[in-house]
Amino acid sequence: MRAPDPLIGRDLLNGQFQIVRKIGTGGMGAVYEASQPSVNGKVAVKILHAKLANRKDLVSRFHREAAAMSHLTHPNTVKVLVYGEDEKDGLLYIVMEYLEGKNLNQTVRAEGPLPAERAIPLLVQSCHALQEAHEKGIVHRDLKPENIFICNQGGMKDYVKVLDFGLAKVTEREMRPGSMILTQEGMVFGTPEFMSPEQAQGKTLDARSDIYSLAVILYEVLTGKLPFDAKSPMEYIQLHVQKEPITLSARVPGKTFPPALDAVIAKALSKNRDDRYQTAAEFAQALQQAVGQGPTSHQISPTAHSPVPSNGSPSPKAPEAASPAAPLAHAMPAAAPAAAASKGGVSLVYVILAFVLGIAVALGLALFVFKR
Repeated sequence: MRAPDPLIGRDLLNGQFQIVRKIGTGGMGAVYEASQPSVNGKVAVKILHAKLANRKDLVSRFHREAAAMSHLTHPNTVKVLVYGEDEKDGLLYIVMEYLEGKNLNQTVRAEGPLPAERAIPLLVQSCHALQEAHEKGIVHRDLKPENIFICNQGGMKDYVKVLDFGLAKVTEREMRPGSMILTQEGMVFGTPEFMSPEQAQGKTLDARSDIYSLAVILYEVLTGKLPFDAKSPMEYIQLHVQKEPITLSARVPGKTFPPALDAVIAKALSKNRDDRYQTAAEFAQALQQAVGQGPTSHQISPTAHSPVPSNGSPSPKAPEAASPAAPLAHAMPAAAPAAAASKGGVSLVYVILAFVLGIAVALGLALFVFKR
């Protein structure tokens, strides 16, 4: 019989949170549901395995994830509430918003490949979350279907949350004091099936590596298959570097996609990162155009288009008709102010001339009377 989990029932931060049950576990740590009595709510708590607490590299990775996520405010990124180290026994924790739903991998396994009209909005939301991260100098470096979570939020279905920035590359200005740099050039980290060619070669990464990984994810979501046929992780690494991917429309017999979507994914999967979309926002826009979709309120990037209100939900895009500039442009053409000024000037000249003429007539009459 398995021993009971000693963390169940434990308090964190002087009773602010109480661990209720384990949600899941992984190589580095476990995720728990916890109650937050002060607001009668619940949160998720990620805790590093105690047996790994003496591994400086893993402790640094854990701190890195917390530091990276605490700098991100986009509504499509899972929100970190607080993180730190428990004073009692050095327990490392990250307290996050609690999510209910499934990750993208679970969704595709349960439902099969998703239609483009559903898959594209999911990836577009992921792009917008990553756009904010990239603008802050953070590269995820471990994007995969398991790290894209689908939930319902504020009545909106298929709302995406990007998870797990544990391998994120954070610029030094974003790092917590005392953190060590986890990865360095020449070392390969990530998930082989979804890593970019430059990541597979241990090169220095930037935002375009994440774009490649997103394209692989979308490819699998649409077809149920990866863009290469490989039998081992090492073979996937080799194929990412050496072989052109199987085109989207050729991957599943009898299944076709819009040619424009084929072209967009092919560009995002370019071996040379200079040939890819250069930003996540650019990739998102290309995907929407390829299938004739426009942005919805929860697909608009706050960093690129609109502010995020204090409640953390994305601001809906104001309709064009509500723009104050639009009615003004129609009511007053550009030349109108000049024309109005011109008319006003002419009227003033007439007034002055009439006044002068009146004075002249009055003087003439006065002079005539005086002579008589």
